[in-house]
Amino acid sequence: MSSSRKASTAALVLVLVLGVAQAQAQDHYPGLGRAATRKEVAAWNIDVRPDFKGLPPGSGSVSQGMEVWEGKCASCHGVFGESNQTFSPLVGGTTADDIRTGHVARLNDPAFPGRTTLMKVSTLSTLWDYIHRAMPWTAPKSLQPDEVYAVTAYLLNLGGIVPDSLTLSDRNIAEVQKLLPNRHGTTTDHGLWPGAAAGKGGLGNGGKPDVQAVACMKDCAPEPTLASFLPDFARNQHGNLAQQNRGVGAQRGADTTRPPAASPAAARLALVSPATAAAATGGPISAAALTQKYTCVACHGVENKVVGPAFRDIARKYGDRTDAVTYLAGKIQSGGSGLWGPIPMPAQSLNDADAQTIAQWLAAGAKATP
Repeated sequence: MSSSRKASTAALVLVLVLGVAQAQAQDHYPGLGRAATRKEVAAWNIDVRPDFKGLPPGSGSVSQGMEVWEGKCASCHGVFGESNQTFSPLVGGTTADDIRTGHVARLNDPAFPGRTTLMKVSTLSTLWDYIHRAMPWTAPKSLQPDEVYAVTAYLLNLGGIVPDSLTLSDRNIAEVQKLLPNRHGTTTDHGLWPGAAAGKGGLGNGGKPDVQAVACMKDCAPEPTLASFLPDFARNQHGNLAQQNRGVGAQRGADTTRPPAASPAAARLALVSPATAAAATGGPISAAALTQKYTCVACHGVENKVVGPAFRDIARKYGDRTDAVTYLAGKIQSGGSGLWGPIPMPAQSLNDADAQTIAQWLAAGAKATP
């Protein structure tokens, strides 16, 4: 190769290297984070597409799935997928004719009592992916791929979709997809799906969006003014509203065990959680605030059972024990199962002092205003 040709090649390589470096510099924010490693990206990249791209290699039989199901799934979803008083049924409502047509007839039957998972799901990847990332409820992402294949196979077998002899794997899951009872249940005939395939004008339903949002320009109704929150006689008719909301998100609920706030600032404070109010006023965090902070109220009501027993029922059962506070604090932190039904309570990551505060409130009778 001539010296001039070598120089041209070297110049081209230099231009390419400088171009890549410049592109990297443009994407880089000094002092903010770092590039993710391949291992970190792989840990997050666990989604499975409807064409099964992203599905990890593995396999699991119906019989193996039964063992996993009985050990990790049946406590919430029932031995036969019928579930219980808290969770919706997974199996039922499908027929052999549904498997043949790919449409579940009972979805159009208003007299049928419910909609099970196998009636509604149209892509097997959705079922596999959800089990993989969210189950079991007390330990999400703890199932290995082979266990997920096995549980999926067992669930399909419970619904009469696949035989007892099936071993589901990444190699045959596309064929099993062709047996889902509602595999043809999705449609693009609506105003939410873009593209020519969706119908006239790039929209389904004859090109008409499903929502017609038109701003009011004249003779508009006056904006309503909030004049009151709750009348005194109704403030606590159905228990404390502040304890009936999850401890996440913007929606809280007023503490209806207290009198109405006397000032606008106090009114605004009444709409936040007890933990936020305590922090704003510098006061101590009560047991009520702690049950919201640690989302205890997502599973327990004060007087009513939700997923777990009511706080009052716990107080009645253990309040007479001489070691009630110590015992309850330990149970709050360690969790357990079998004492109040089949649904387990996971261990809670709260400190000893907060666990003691909640336990003392329970031992004292779980009064409405702890």
